[in-house]
Amino acid sequence: MRGWLMTVCVVMMTWVPGAQAADAPTTATDPVLEAQVLRVASELRCLVCQNQTIADSHAELAIDLRNQVREMLQRGDSEQQIIDYMTARYGDFVLYRPPVKTTTAVLWFGPAVLLVGAVTVFIALLRRRSKLSADQFEPDPEDRG
Repeated sequence: MRGWLMTVCVVMMTWVPGAQAADAPTTATDPVLEAQVLRVASELRCLVCQNQTIADSHAELAIDLRNQVREMLQRGDSEQQIIDYMTARYGDFVLYRPPVKTTTAVLWFGPAVLLVGAVTVFIALLRRRSKLSADQFEPDPEDRG
């Protein structure tokens, strides 16, 4: 019984991942065109995954967008024209590195403001603590004797 169960487990482990594998992304026959597709695709955010570029994503929408980028390049559109088209269609959100604007200022400067605020609070707490006398602190366990 145990040998049969082990066989079933081994078969399931080797068979199931193959059944769930995604199709390989389509690639251009021209390596120069494919390099351009990857360059443009690495500048565009996957609208489904949101933390990946469409070059890295395996989502169906990302594959469709890569294919659209490939078709636009084959048609003769420039990389900037493709990025402008995608931005006009999906907004600045589609850009993996959004431009610095008033609407994206929080994205660009928010982390720095939070860091400066945290350091300021930390320094203020250290200064206030340094002004306290020694009798206002709890004694260390070895000093309680």
